[in-house]
Amino acid sequence: MKLFGTDGIRGKANVYPLVGDLTYKLGQALVYALNSGKNKKKKIIIGKDTRLSGYMLESALTSGVVSMGADAYLVGPMPTPAIAFLVRSMRADAGVVISASHNPYDDNGIKIFSHKGLKLSEDVEKRIEDYIFNDELNSKGAIGENIGRAYRIRDTLGRYIVFAKDTLPYTMNLEGLRIVVDCANGATYKVAPMIFEELGADVIAINKEPNGTNINEKCGSTYPSAIIDASRLYRADVGIAFDGDGDRVFMVDDKYRLIDGDMILAILAKDMKEKGILKNNTVVGTIMTNYGLEQFLDNIDVRLERVNVGDKYIVKRMLENGFNLGGEQSGHIILSDLNTTGDGIITALAVLSIMKESGKSLSYLHKDYKKIPEKTVNITVNSKPPIDDIKELQESIEKAKKIIGKGRVVVRYSGTEPLLRITVESQDSKKVNECINIIAEAAKKNLS
Repeated sequence: MKLFGTDGIRGKANVYPLVGDLTYKLGQALVYALNSGKNKKKKIIIGKDTRLSGYMLESALTSGVVSMGADAYLVGPMPTPAIAFLVRSMRADAGVVISASHNPYDDNGIKIFSHKGLKLSEDVEKRIEDYIFNDELNSKGAIGENIGRAYRIRDTLGRYIVFAKDTLPYTMNLEGLRIVVDCANGATYKVAPMIFEELGADVIAINKEPNGTNINEKCGSTYPSAIIDASRLYRADVGIAFDGDGDRVFMVDDKYRLIDGDMILAILAKDMKEKGILKNNTVVGTIMTNYGLEQFLDNIDVRLERVNVGDKYIVKRMLENGFNLGGEQSGHIILSDLNTTGDGIITALAVLSIMKESGKSLSYLHKDYKKIPEKTVNITVNSKPPIDDIKELQESIEKAKKIIGKGRVVVRYSGTEPLLRITVESQDSKKVNECINIIAEAAKKNLS
């Protein structure tokens, strides 16, 4: 597709395609796709993270939406999963999030949720693209009293706080826990500390003063050293780090060790298995899921199904087969009984509830999980031709696989950045470095 990637549209803000006129057309095309050509008033929720460019894109998108006769409901900075919830709660026809997630501040992006709180299917994304690039919309705009309205909604923060807190049993609180929360100067900067404080935790919030340009800047789940250092400084029981839009989470245990998405999945899967609520005894991961998680799950008689990288592919597999737990090493965790998309706050609450219920520390909960050593190197690329078509790169990958033996080699393009990601897993660190270098050399020669 021309615009949509694995997680919506993403790129440099105010550089094509994230420019005002195309964003305006996107708003128009979204409404028209929802109407299927019928002039029926629609309700579109629009949220964003804390990037400076969010104002520009929000205005353009709103103009496009109302020009087609739909009403836009602007909720301001809110976590991406909160928009997925609000779409359902407010009975809206779609929800749009203006965010580039974990990317630097000068990037931005646009993610769209359906009325069910799910990412749009590729068929709908393709239809929207077709409307943007043909002339069909030129004569479809609303006239006179049929033009839509834009409303700025003030009470959505409270709605999401109640929703998140209600994922815990009514009788449970977080009293006795000291928690450091890294808000990444992003969309969780208000809501996350409030939720944990209202549940009774002793909360120290850091990186909670966004200025439009400091989102994800050496903080949050993208730079976990910040939450590790802060957890040690404040002698926290738990550290929690979100990314810029709040759909990812990393945690830090009481021994100040980082807990990534795979380790969180291990904790949740074991608890859900023991309670008999893990549907079909299956967890959905990706091709990047560490083999250590697969081994851990096998030991507790739980299957791991792998899909392509991207939370929408995880959710798709979960819906197709009736699974209720999936996620990525990056911290996207989908608890589909609680929300329709990755939700960093609700994931953290689920882990904290296991701690409170069991009376065990976070370090105890993951003690049986053994991560297989891995290394990932990113190579900047000028284009993204199919990897299978690059003979020298394919030969380097096959050579690395033979060297690594009992291990894994995964080479893929980033779905959101101009990068080739090379990941190698093995107990032998020398072999890992050797294989990385072999593939990286071929990649630079053919793609950089």
